[in-house]
Amino acid sequence: MKRFTIVPERPYSLALTAERYTRFPEVVDRFDGRVYRRLLPIGRRGVLLSVEQEGTAARAALRVGLEGALAESEAAAEAASRVLQRSLGASTPVSPFYRSHRGDPILGAPIRAFRGLRIAGVPSLWEALVTAVLAQQVNLKFAYDIRREICQTYGRRARFSKETYIAFPAPEPLASESLPRLRRFRLSRSKAVAIREIARAFAGGELSEEILAPLSDEDAIARLVALRGVGRWTAEIGLQRGLGRTDIFPAGDLGVVKYLAQGLLGHASTSKAKEEDMRRYAERWAPHRSLALVYGYAELNRRRAVNRPRSSPFPPEPPPS
Repeated sequence: MKRFTIVPERPYSLALTAERYTRFPEVVDRFDGRVYRRLLPIGRRGVLLSVEQEGTAARAALRVGLEGALAESEAAAEAASRVLQRSLGASTPVSPFYRSHRGDPILGAPIRAFRGLRIAGVPSLWEALVTAVLAQQVNLKFAYDIRREICQTYGRRARFSKETYIAFPAPEPLASESLPRLRRFRLSRSKAVAIREIARAFAGGELSEEILAPLSDEDAIARLVALRGVGRWTAEIGLQRGLGRTDIFPAGDLGVVKYLAQGLLGHASTSKAKEEDMRRYAERWAPHRSLALVYGYAELNRRRAVNRPRSSPFPPEPPPS
């Protein structure tokens, strides 16, 4: 087993960042409140990544473990780095965001309350786009239940210390799948078509992270929405969660036009805000709009927890994000 320690951009909190993975029926990103684990599809058996924080947010260090036959390989190191950077946001600086918005009437309180929080994402644009398609116009718990079933069917499995871990599937098996077989996962025909279209684009080289890397956010969105079933919201979530772009603001998200508008901006509780109004409002948070959204959602959940009746045994429902 290979072990090493990295120093993330401080302040950093693994507990706050990885908490998102505990909200849904998750089998790929595993977090028990202390240690984050994910199976990296390296070699025949795979490599198990584990990440644990040492020290406070201000003095955070991340102890990283790689277990498996290829734990010492360059491929494993590169895959682990992608997870640390994109999934866990360890290399994303937040100090400029804090300095710019600590006096903001919306963001000031969550910046103080959630020191070290990052955008919890996934290590590839492919995974982010598929997950976004699954979440279109449905409850996130239902979407992640379908995601879990797809991963269990097509993802690689490996056992470490008597535990079974599952990797997110590669594009190829989904690219060659029939629509009827994809629809057995409770997918609408349009979602099945979209997922297969995205899979074929990645498998065939028509789309890749390298193609999008030099493009601006707007140009990358335009490239993605050319795919069937990928609208602006799906493209924005893909760039935010899969490429770690921190100035993306999915203004059409239900969490924005309803929960954020009503819960933090004082919008009437009987209606939704307009997407264009929320996009215009968020311009004050550039170039940190993705971080602003994540901190806004954290504040919404904090307020819900405070205002929840004591007799209720249920935690607050997280807004879509």
